[in-house]
Amino acid sequence: MESSIAGSFGNGIVFITGSTGFLGKMLAEKLLRCCSVNSIAILVRSKKGLSASQRVEDMYKKSLFDRLRSEKSDFMQSIRIIDGHLDDSSMGLSSSDREWMIENVNFVFHCAATIKFNEPLELASKINIQGTEHVLELASQMKNLKGFVHVSTAYSHCPRSVIKEEFYHVPITAKELKNVIVDEELSLKVLEDWPNTYTFTKAVTENMILTNGNHLPISIFRPSIIGCTKSEPEPGWLDNMNGPTGLVTGVLVGFLRTVPNIGSNITDIIPADYTVNALISVMWDTVNRHKQSNGVNKVPKIYNYVSCVESPLTWGRYIREMHDQYYVAPPLQSMWYGFYIFYTNLMVGSILRFFLHRIPGAFMDLLLILCGKSPKMLRMYAKTENMIDLLYDFSIRQWIFDNSNSRELWLLLSHDDREMFRFSLQEFDWKPYIKSYYYGIRRHVLLEDLSNVEKATSKNRQLLWLHRLCVVLTIYAVLQLCWTFIKCTF
Repeated sequence: MESSIAGSFGNGIVFITGSTGFLGKMLAEKLLRCCSVNSIAILVRSKKGLSASQRVEDMYKKSLFDRLRSEKSDFMQSIRIIDGHLDDSSMGLSSSDREWMIENVNFVFHCAATIKFNEPLELASKINIQGTEHVLELASQMKNLKGFVHVSTAYSHCPRSVIKEEFYHVPITAKELKNVIVDEELSLKVLEDWPNTYTFTKAVTENMILTNGNHLPISIFRPSIIGCTKSEPEPGWLDNMNGPTGLVTGVLVGFLRTVPNIGSNITDIIPADYTVNALISVMWDTVNRHKQSNGVNKVPKIYNYVSCVESPLTWGRYIREMHDQYYVAPPLQSMWYGFYIFYTNLMVGSILRFFLHRIPGAFMDLLLILCGKSPKMLRMYAKTENMIDLLYDFSIRQWIFDNSNSRELWLLLSHDDREMFRFSLQEFDWKPYIKSYYYGIRRHVLLEDLSNVEKATSKNRQLLWLHRLCVVLTIYAVLQLCWTFIKCTF
């Protein structure tokens, strides 16, 4: 068995799909900075008038790559841009790129996917299922392939309450699904146990890999909710509003004022850098297992990468400790003082949304129209509330995960590898992590540095007094209405 994870990539060529996504970018950065790869081939398509090369050039200017730039200033020479996509069987590849990949690629990380919960089933299937099928077909032709890791999700089989590191039955095969998609009624029927098309298509994809990919040195990696980084390449790095990040950001800037009561439930957040370390370690284990089996086909191994087993974190603690940092350094661009009212009943939630979101939103839109600007607040509330509704099942439900394979993998790592590729969450300290998460949102999502804290704090005090005034006026108005009603009644 290879004793060094970094060394196991010795002068090898890595192919990454989904390289422009959150996980894909971080994976490329870690591999280039810490592993002895020869080069990394990244699949990128032209988009919004930008060529694949232009998109990559813009992407690698991000602060995520500052540390890599300082340690390996010529790292761009190790990146090969493959102009292509997952939409068709040819993956949009030129004949020269396809031939080069077949001859040279040693490791495949398949990270590409559409993660939209409300993606139409046809499109989600095209990207998540058929896209994976196309990558598997290409990988099966690679002459020097050592390992293939498919990134799925811990919630692929979310209709189950207990999720182990194993394959589960799905009601339809990938081949059968192609015929069902054209019939809306049948599509709804196969989806009935799954809350969204994302988790459903990931479940179907896993079973397709069991059928079509078991002749490859392949594993399946199932991460849960990926948060910001803990320490690498910098604490608190993130670049999206997915999942809990969007919810918390909305509350902190005073945009969201009522949210579902999920305080006592466990949130299965995992640090992004730990996730990448686990992903790379899974590749190392995949390569070693295939070597030890002398190429004999085996059932692909599954790794659940979750935090709830070793270090559970509740939503209540996550939100509370985020708010603790808010009092120290509130965002300057806050539109209102940060507060929120929990609801457990959906009808009560709808009423609270009307009074705390829709009425203020309509008022703001009216002001925008009077100022000659386009109204946007009600549209933003509708979009955000829809996102919260899509996440609702994952906020109120609890799963029992087994992560034995991931924990056993950690035990296989040497001391040096544990230092460089740390991913164990045993006795993880959430307090400093949540603090980094808050300042990561402030810096990378809201684009605010700490130089404005004094000004932001002053503004926040004014918003607090305005908030209190509105509360007093609201209570007064309600009492007046009640008094008027009593007088009219008696």
